[in-house]
Amino acid sequence: MKNFYKIFGIFAILLMSSFTAVDFFSSMTKVDYVEGSKTLKFTTKMNTSQISEALKINPSTASFEAEVKKYVNNNFDVSVNGADKQLTFTGSQVSGESVYVYFEAGGVGEINTLKIKNAILLSVYPKQLNLVNIAYKGQQKTLNFQRGKEVNEVSF
Repeated sequence: MKNFYKIFGIFAILLMSSFTAVDFFSSMTKVDYVEGSKTLKFTTKMNTSQISEALKINPSTASFEAEVKKYVNNNFDVSVNGADKQLTFTGSQVSGESVYVYFEAGGVGEINTLKIKNAILLSVYPKQLNLVNIAYKGQQKTLNFQRGKEVNEVSF
């Protein structure tokens, strides 16, 4: 019986030591179509420490919002029905462990295809996963982005 406990103990130690810490990095973007103003409204949620590390700037500094705006403009693009859309940054908010970034694209009529490039944090974190949830006229679609797959397209 002692041998059983020894073998079981060794097996348990080996099993527990085989698990390693896995870093999981993600961002979530919500896209809503506002039919009255023909606008796509985007809300992106990122981890505060990840974006501040990527930008090499403290989130409590005055220039943080300007740096986030520049970063999002360089790493997020949208085209509707093959036409590139200008993104307008409307603000950001730091709330504890999350940073919320708000931007929009105006002049959007009927959407047949929506193509998005979302490279947010992909160059900094190889395992980064970016999700985009799209709500358009009662339809819900989800796109995912990762390193090597920075562009995705959906049809309505």
